[in-house]
Amino acid sequence: MDRREFLLRSAAVAAGGLAGCMPAVSIPTASASPAPPAEAGTRELVMRALDAARSAGARYADVRVSRNRNQAVSTRERQITGLADNETQGLGVRVLVDGTWGFAASREMTRVETERVAREAVAQARASRVAQRRPVELAPVERYPDAQWTSPIRTDPFSVSVEDKVGLLLAANEAALGIKGARFVNSSMFFLREDKTFASTEGTYTTQTIFRSLPRVTVTAVAPDGSDFQTRISTDVQPMGLGYEHVVNARLVENAPRWAEDAVQKLSAAPVTPGRYDLVLLPSHLWLTIHESIAHPTELDRVLGYEANYAGTSFIYPIEKYLGKFRYGPAFMNIQGERSSPGGLSSVGWDDEGVKPRDYLIVKDGILHDLQTTREQAPLLADWYRQTGQPVRSHGNSYAQSWADVQFQRMPNVNLLPHPERDVPLDELIGGVKNGILIDGEGSFSIDQQRFNAQFGGQVFYEIRNGKRGRMLKDVAYQIRTPEFWNSMDLIGGKSTYFMGGAFNDGKGQPSQSNAVSHGCPPSRHRGVEVINTGRSA
Repeated sequence: MDRREFLLRSAAVAAGGLAGCMPAVSIPTASASPAPPAEAGTRELVMRALDAARSAGARYADVRVSRNRNQAVSTRERQITGLADNETQGLGVRVLVDGTWGFAASREMTRVETERVAREAVAQARASRVAQRRPVELAPVERYPDAQWTSPIRTDPFSVSVEDKVGLLLAANEAALGIKGARFVNSSMFFLREDKTFASTEGTYTTQTIFRSLPRVTVTAVAPDGSDFQTRISTDVQPMGLGYEHVVNARLVENAPRWAEDAVQKLSAAPVTPGRYDLVLLPSHLWLTIHESIAHPTELDRVLGYEANYAGTSFIYPIEKYLGKFRYGPAFMNIQGERSSPGGLSSVGWDDEGVKPRDYLIVKDGILHDLQTTREQAPLLADWYRQTGQPVRSHGNSYAQSWADVQFQRMPNVNLLPHPERDVPLDELIGGVKNGILIDGEGSFSIDQQRFNAQFGGQVFYEIRNGKRGRMLKDVAYQIRTPEFWNSMDLIGGKSTYFMGGAFNDGKGQPSQSNAVSHGCPPSRHRGVEVINTGRSA
């Protein structure tokens, strides 16, 4: 069977098996067939749902209608290993009755079903009333009666043929295999398009079209005697909220030989000697450390213990001892929450509560200044906001992975801002190190339940001696305690060094949902960090 015939047959049967290198699909795939067509327009359906919820006794209601399509293509060396193209569509209704939430959803987009779902959500709220600890209070929100937003893409990835995508991946594989010692190559593309409508009883009606794209190449080099193997993932190409132009700009074919050379060079790299080193962390690596040790512990629901059963709590507790008092890092450290950066995975026009997000500082001049909130959570920080002259307002951090899931607090793009005073180059960070290690790309990691103790690996490591980058190292991981690590940072890069990394599959909640989020940052320099050797034993 030639490649064209395989693709045609695969598309016909909606092949669903994905290779292990593919990112987790973050939306339900209950059926490969499209949902039944709506018997009425979307606006009429959501208005019927809102009216039905009010009539059944809801004080507040919101409705989300979404149509999600995701596509994944994967290859290995000279063959196609996976092709999936899934679509799901439906409607979710959330209501507030006597201060208690209720939620119901359905994939049937009809007048009768829409009204039934709304009434079911009200019934769920009444049934949950017995477990209420305190009535839900919602922060004020601006009204947007007819607003639209679209990810800033140039090329819809679903307009590009599967054959062209596969051809590009196979060409990248071939380029990597041209490097002596490169034995295996896996490559993939993942795309998401979500058309989302939101409406509430407070008069907001928004429509958004959200795109996400991720091309990826993983090269494995094997020692001639089979005694060792090393991999290199294309971590300098990160997932983005962009279109197919992101794949084109990644230049997979041109860059594949470089990734292969890195993998081969890692075979002969010197094992690191454990000890304390100064570290220079490139943004392709640092974004994950930010995600785990800053973004997660500043989620308010995690601070309050609502994630304890699944993904842990936070060392930031009790709140009154930390907000405005806790030194997260040096005075030049500013951590921003935002959903506005072009290409950010969490960038949107409005969150899933109809809130238009604003940029805000989580860490200001090194001090913990704010926490991530939704409309329900913001009133819990009312005293702090009054002290600092801020309005009691949600930061727009509500999200649900699909129409079938209830929205809850999810992190925005959380970024370490560049040096506030000058454009510090990477060479200056390296130049100030006598005995250190440069780390490029994210790798394996582990972190405790409170986001306090952690260990991080990477993709590529270089020795730094007397201000110069030297030989490649391997088997490197560093161990941190969050406050000590960030306060050991003595310099960061400037605007020209800023780079955005991220992930599609940030899991949270029970039942678990996946969020996509970006973290921008410059490179950073940290003094005296504990480094261990992770080498495999013979």
